[in-house]
Amino acid sequence: MPAVIKHFFDAPTFTFTYVVHDPETKQGVVIDPVLNYEPAAGKCTTESVKHLVNYVESENISIEYLLETHIHADHLSGTSALKDAIGGKVGIGSQVVQIQETFADVFNVESSFIADGSQFDVLFEDDESFTVGKLQFKVWHTPGHTPACVSYLVEDSIFVGDTLFMPDYGTARTDFPAGSAETLYHSIQRILSLPDQTRIFLCHDYGTESRPEVCEQTTVEAEKLHNIHIGHLTSEEQFIKLREARDAKLSTPALLYPSVQFNMRSANFPPAEKNGVAYFKIPLRLA
Repeated sequence: MPAVIKHFFDAPTFTFTYVVHDPETKQGVVIDPVLNYEPAAGKCTTESVKHLVNYVESENISIEYLLETHIHADHLSGTSALKDAIGGKVGIGSQVVQIQETFADVFNVESSFIADGSQFDVLFEDDESFTVGKLQFKVWHTPGHTPACVSYLVEDSIFVGDTLFMPDYGTARTDFPAGSAETLYHSIQRILSLPDQTRIFLCHDYGTESRPEVCEQTTVEAEKLHNIHIGHLTSEEQFIKLREARDAKLSTPALLYPSVQFNMRSANFPPAEKNGVAYFKIPLRLA
């Protein structure tokens, strides 16, 4: 019996979350859950998490892992809230340590923060495998958008985070610290080496003018033939030039600063200060 894949969409952040489970053993994983955040009010709610919990409980699924494809810069992760509600080990790529080291300096974090990945339950190495019920998952490191990006393969499907988007939208930006268009090109080539019929499940979709509806999946074949940034006729040199030119024009993600500070702590807030309140920092760059 094939894996059951259920997607959920968080419209404010254009984020897809997935519950993947083995229908025979009822064991499963959650990939890229979202914690709802209102930046103007500094308020977090768990609406999106509750939708996941309701589904998991209604289907009697035992969640073994809560998987992150990377340290997200556009939304707060729901892994901690979800772990409190239904359990599961939080897993991410081992290169998360590089992200933590970089942003610990950017945000001048508290001295008690250790940039060693210990905030997460599992740090996956490249090509590492793990089993959930009768499903065999494999982890591929697919950096470029960030150094810590990973993709999760199971059966005929791969969950690629922000590495790729729908063919008419293109590829991930590479202008974050330690991002690399050259590295992203090679990560995408690795994904596109899979069989043409492989289903690619995306972390985000924003639609386009000609396709206003969002879509959670595409295929290797569709990406190779039609991706506007990296179709089969695009050379490495062409891609790097296109990607870097596009990145230079992009604005900073609205939730970059709170998201990274929260997510690099495995979906936990910075320690509360003397008044009992936790704060996100915004670095100031004065002209």
